[in-house]
Amino acid sequence: MTTPPGTVELRELVMPAHANHHGTLFAGQGLLWMAGAAFLAARGLAQREVVMAGVTGVDFLSPIPVGSQLVLRAWVSRVGRSSMTVCVTGLADQPGVPAEEVFKGVYEMVAVDAAGRPTCIDRSCLDKETT
Repeated sequence: MTTPPGTVELRELVMPAHANHHGTLFAGQGLLWMAGAAFLAARGLAQREVVMAGVTGVDFLSPIPVGSQLVLRAWVSRVGRSSMTVCVTGLADQPGVPAEEVFKGVYEMVAVDAAGRPTCIDRSCLDKETT
């Protein structure tokens, strides 16, 4: 099955090295995984390099114990001239326990050229560039 451009699903196993002193996922590690998923979704849609311009919100909904499998789902929800909004959710799954949403975030990503300047990703302006 092919994943549509602008969507990605990643899986991570929460190991002790990813945990805080409570034995649950360290928030910084969760942010790292979420940012990576947002990056991959945006780059897949833009077919260009992208950078993060901002995070408009992240919510950690419940603790994620060591041994949990995390499924991170990211999708582009808005496309502008050079920017994209990417939504990311995380579902925790443990044997014998129903999967539950444990975090979510919204990321603003920007397509950039080789010099690091914003570049067009919108189909209408790409068509204008080639004519």
